[in-house]
Amino acid sequence: MTRIDDLPIRDELRGKSPYGAPQLDVPVRLNTNENPYPLPEPLVARIVERVTEAARHLNRYPDRDAVELRTELAAYLTRTTGHAVATANVWAANGSNEVIQQLLQAFGGPGRTALGFEPSYSMHALISRGTGTGWLSGPRNDDFTVDIDRARAAIAEHRPDVLFICSPNNPTGTAVEAETVIALHDAAQDAKPSLVVVDEAYVEFSHRPSLLRLIEGRRNLVVSRTMSKAFGAAGLRLGYLAANQAVVDAVQLVRLPYHLSAVTQATALAALEHTDTLLKYVEQLKGERDRLVEELRAVGCEVTESDANFVQFGRFADSHEAWRALLERGVLVRDNGVPGWLRVTAGTPEENDAFLDAVRKLKKESTP
Repeated sequence: MTRIDDLPIRDELRGKSPYGAPQLDVPVRLNTNENPYPLPEPLVARIVERVTEAARHLNRYPDRDAVELRTELAAYLTRTTGHAVATANVWAANGSNEVIQQLLQAFGGPGRTALGFEPSYSMHALISRGTGTGWLSGPRNDDFTVDIDRARAAIAEHRPDVLFICSPNNPTGTAVEAETVIALHDAAQDAKPSLVVVDEAYVEFSHRPSLLRLIEGRRNLVVSRTMSKAFGAAGLRLGYLAANQAVVDAVQLVRLPYHLSAVTQATALAALEHTDTLLKYVEQLKGERDRLVEELRAVGCEVTESDANFVQFGRFADSHEAWRALLERGVLVRDNGVPGWLRVTAGTPEENDAFLDAVRKLKKESTP
């Protein structure tokens, strides 16, 4: 049987595993940071209307520049952050992963490097390697925060072409202060200069305001977002960025022609019409997230401060064994490979109750 490594594959991809979380058929699945609430019926009906209209023109290519969608995304950012964003400052793609890929195609590539602070979103490293960009891992403190002095030293030493800052960070849930982002941005400009990407996939769940305002006056700073989490639209695959217009112009040099289908654009536009309703679900999930933090600590777990829709908890002598014990009780969480820790997505109250019951039983059985 032919294996991947038997093929003439690029050296930097040899021995690597594809990204993915287990998709197991269990009663409670809290491992992929999905929004647990189905889209409300009025939104589903509006999607049908918009997609029906788009279907009448599928013999034609979609709007190559997705102008209407980008305009509505800019309006959403302006309204929810208080920072005015224009259509020309927004770009959309098939999930935030494609946004990251396009940024690395434009600003990374062979002979260039990207740096992130691990543990963090593993796709930053995977997409870097996929675009031929060298990957460098920067330091974090024991509490998973970013130490400014150590980070500055790493930036000065490695002089990366692209710098990733994930806030809130996946898988730890920790947010990054604006002052830290500014300090790292300035260090990156002194060292290279380089593109700084702030990944805000989970920002709607944060206790802190968005860092979007920081793009003002910083031409090399980008904020990336997604509709997968807060909008409950993981199946849509719609991500977007906000940045200086020149950055938007740059990614258009590498994007594939007509990369966003007419159906994707129509569905995203329908979802944006129902923003207020969808953000009410976000408020419910924030409350459930905070309840998980409180109750996990009450049963003796260590918990990382979370600004996301998930919680990192531990510490376990064998995190994979703890993961398996929870799975045997019908609850699937995420083992991200961070020694001693697991990650659970905030689900519905009923799902969270089942998870907490499973943890209590696990803790009781493990107590001498």
